[in-house]
Amino acid sequence: MKNKNVAIVGATGAVGREFVGCIESRGIPLKSLKLLASARSAGQKQKFRGEELTIEELNGNSFDGVDIALFSAGSGISKQYAPIAVKAGAVVVDNSSAFRTDPAIPLVVPEINARRIKDHNGIIANPNCAAITTLVPLWPVHQVNPVRRLIVSTYQAASGGGAALMEELELSTRAYLDGKTYAPKVVKYPYAFNLFSHNTAIDMATGYNDEETKVIREAKKIFEDETMAVSATCIRVPVLRAHSVSMTFECERPIEPSEVRALLEKAPGVKLVDDWANNYFPMPIDASGQGDVLAGRIRKDLSDATGRSISIFVAADQLLKGAALNAVQIAELL
Repeated sequence: MKNKNVAIVGATGAVGREFVGCIESRGIPLKSLKLLASARSAGQKQKFRGEELTIEELNGNSFDGVDIALFSAGSGISKQYAPIAVKAGAVVVDNSSAFRTDPAIPLVVPEINARRIKDHNGIIANPNCAAITTLVPLWPVHQVNPVRRLIVSTYQAASGGGAALMEELELSTRAYLDGKTYAPKVVKYPYAFNLFSHNTAIDMATGYNDEETKVIREAKKIFEDETMAVSATCIRVPVLRAHSVSMTFECERPIEPSEVRALLEKAPGVKLVDDWANNYFPMPIDASGQGDVLAGRIRKDLSDATGRSISIFVAADQLLKGAALNAVQIAELL
């Protein structure tokens, strides 16, 4: 992104604000930064490097002169405006689900498949946050001993539902502690001191919700392995912004926890948190606000007598590595 004209679509949302923060914290020298949002947000101010930038209304002329556009405003907006941005000469890095399953559009996690960035025809898709959290620490293992089967259970934070759901968690928790009633507005169920199946539609044919299907499909696409068997259960938990994942994976050949630990110790984008003596492992509170995927609880799956399966627990900031940071890393590599 060095010395480029950059636009952020959805600049007032939770991920949009993190786009701005990532660019600022990484010290990327831009030529210009344009902040775009809906008409109701137009005119608002947002700070960037000591200056106040004015939010502009997104429209068909927003991308004139833009080199790179970072999108995080929902799949509908991406489908409508990403082609307009590309036609205007911009490269789009899209954080929605709009283009992830399109075989012609690269789905990129820089630590895994950065080489795919060059295959773009104007649009690069940023993967699902739970998929990124799962796959970054799994990739080093897959490279040396291919993963044949993966079972994932996610513990997903409110941030995955945007700023409105984060606010609902805060308000409902405060009401609960004050002994007051809080009527849910963003999700169907009480959020404070509760957890529930991810609030996306269920496929009546498979029983999997949309979030689980995303993890399954995106894992196969990013690893470029349609033969890998994947199952996922995605749960929303009362945590503000970091996703956690429990996974058990079966490799092609027998594997020891010590081998996995050694691989993760030197893996890019991974921080080992595996202190058995103190029962200290990845936690959302430690993952929040930093860019690595924390990995630990590395142990044999005792239900697999072949010795080919390992269970681990990981956590990552959903708004950073799970969304904005991953997209900014892609844009940097452009």
